[in-house]
Amino acid sequence: MEKGRWWVDCAQSRRYIRAMSKGLTMVAVSAKRFTTDEFHRLGELGFFGDGPVELIRGELIEMAPKRTPHSVCNTRLVRRLILLLGEQATVRGQEPITLSDYSEPSPDVVLAKYREDDYLEGHPGAADCWVVMEISDSTLGYDRSTKLALYAESGILHYWIFNLVNQQLEVYREPYEDSHGEYGYRQKAIYLATERVELPVGEWLELDGVFP
Repeated sequence: MEKGRWWVDCAQSRRYIRAMSKGLTMVAVSAKRFTTDEFHRLGELGFFGDGPVELIRGELIEMAPKRTPHSVCNTRLVRRLILLLGEQATVRGQEPITLSDYSEPSPDVVLAKYREDDYLEGHPGAADCWVVMEISDSTLGYDRSTKLALYAESGILHYWIFNLVNQQLEVYREPYEDSHGEYGYRQKAIYLATERVELPVGEWLELDGVFP
């Protein structure tokens, strides 16, 4: 199942919610950009059902189901980072980050500045994130395009893709805007599953055993 987009205007919201509660599928009716406040409110109302949804540039994006290799990689990565870093950083797994009034993605792993309250007062913003990580199999193209551009535009300094298709880590650094107004990263490095990579906090992460 690919990532899905849901569009709905305010006048049809109640009808859409009723359809969702009955398990019906709705066709896109019109484009509406949701704010993070509206996104949170819809979640509180049970608008999204049981499936995870993230907000990307005002669009409600249904997140793809996690396959077993994806889940295994996610579990191993979070465990290693916590053991390696302790209280040097806050390791968040599949939790939201707030990038703007219209974007609140839920990356697979975020390495954020350490906070004793674990960000109780609000999700981390771009300035709080040392590394944003996505684990990619069926979503590889989406993570290399839509997600990459969003993170670069938001000022995420380090973006990592754990590429399960090719069994390698893609490390992106130095976000920039080109002459056409497109956002990306100046540097890209590839690390094999048998190598190690340096984290921004100075520690080294051994990739051996992270990839399933």
